[in-house]
Amino acid sequence: MQDLVRSRFEGKSIVIAGFGREGRSTYRFLRKFFPEQELLIADRNTGIIHDVELQNDTRVKIVTGENYLKEIGDSDVIFKTPGIPSFALPADMDRQKITSQTDLFLQLFGRQAIGITGTKGKSTTSSLIYHIIDSAGQKAILAGNIGTPLLDTVAAITPETLVVMELSSHQLEYLSNSPHIAILLNIFQEHLDHYESYEDYQRAKFNIAKCQKAGDYFIYNRESELITKHLTLCNNCNHTALPYSLAEFHGDGIHYRGKKVFLTINGKEQLIYDNSVGNNLRGDHNLLNIAAASAACILAGIPEPVVTNAVRTFNSLEHRIEFAGTYHDVEFYNDSIATIPEATIEALKTLRNVNTLILGGFDRGIDYTKIYDYLSHSQVQNIIFVGEAGLRMKNEAEQAGITGKSMFIASDYSDVVDIAFRHTRKHSICLLSPAAASYDMFRNFEERGRTFKKLVRGYRA
Repeated sequence: MQDLVRSRFEGKSIVIAGFGREGRSTYRFLRKFFPEQELLIADRNTGIIHDVELQNDTRVKIVTGENYLKEIGDSDVIFKTPGIPSFALPADMDRQKITSQTDLFLQLFGRQAIGITGTKGKSTTSSLIYHIIDSAGQKAILAGNIGTPLLDTVAAITPETLVVMELSSHQLEYLSNSPHIAILLNIFQEHLDHYESYEDYQRAKFNIAKCQKAGDYFIYNRESELITKHLTLCNNCNHTALPYSLAEFHGDGIHYRGKKVFLTINGKEQLIYDNSVGNNLRGDHNLLNIAAASAACILAGIPEPVVTNAVRTFNSLEHRIEFAGTYHDVEFYNDSIATIPEATIEALKTLRNVNTLILGGFDRGIDYTKIYDYLSHSQVQNIIFVGEAGLRMKNEAEQAGITGKSMFIASDYSDVVDIAFRHTRKHSICLLSPAAASYDMFRNFEERGRTFKKLVRGYRA
């Protein structure tokens, strides 16, 4: 590892663009190998010039303010962190200079990595894979978009360690290396504020497969037309492609037959998971996540009985169709992770008895036609709209001709909860599944979900 890092970066001028969690991790990693080499850190936040971690480093140059990216193109290597959109980079900058923490990590440890991406479901699938591997007594690390920066885990990795990586589109954007086992769960409209087009977002996601090598495995959702399209257009893809589906099909891939999941490679079929023992993950979307996770673990050498038992003991993550409790004879569910209409529709399909639905948040220009079509035929009676996205959704829902529903505009989440308690039918469900991002009112979807639960639990009529 040391030789590889030195051969790539020694003596070169290096920029770390963005000094958030991942930028700090990259800085610490590079400093271990190059304590005397000059580094340039570029970040919009002017406060980093007073950062304790940087104050005693005489070999670092800091550029901040609105034009912090203006001069970075003169450097040899640019580590771009996920928070910086590509369109924010200088237009005349050589994109060949751009790399990332993810790409460096995969160059070092890609052969022992399982990478998971997708618009929705990647945290659940990544956590489930880690849980299965850990249940088998195999040493594993869970890192990436889900929490710990990848380069922060290097010291704990041995040749036997399996690395489970949750990967966002931002982390995949500038990639030349991929995980040995890659999973692409789905592609829906998301992060349109970060990309110049929806197509750019799709291409970033598909990099997880495009950069694989012969002998690698690509597990993907057979029902996704977008993934299938990109796979068809990938002339240089040398991996073994393994589609998965709830429906049985012929050929290589992963499918359900009754309650059992089978994996077929080169015509040879094997049982990889038996759902007759049950699991704690609700909804068809989670059955798909289980199929993908089970296949990845089998390919990594975990026996089927361990997979089946570990899935049975795995609990759903917070903010994902999470039961928040029954109050005043109303069941409340927190699905704050749902930031696109497809996720909200899956939650409604899973819970079925939803009387009140909470929609809205930060408006990123997503097309919500699907959710209006679904709601027009659903049993949802009350819709509470909040935020700029909520205002747009209400107007568009009315224009779409949705009738027979009570629609409310809420000013904040205290108002949301008050309306919910006053109008939700007893012995039915109130669901927060907003189909929009959270950062108009909250730091992230976690804060939104926890605020909702706190207000519900503390409500006094």
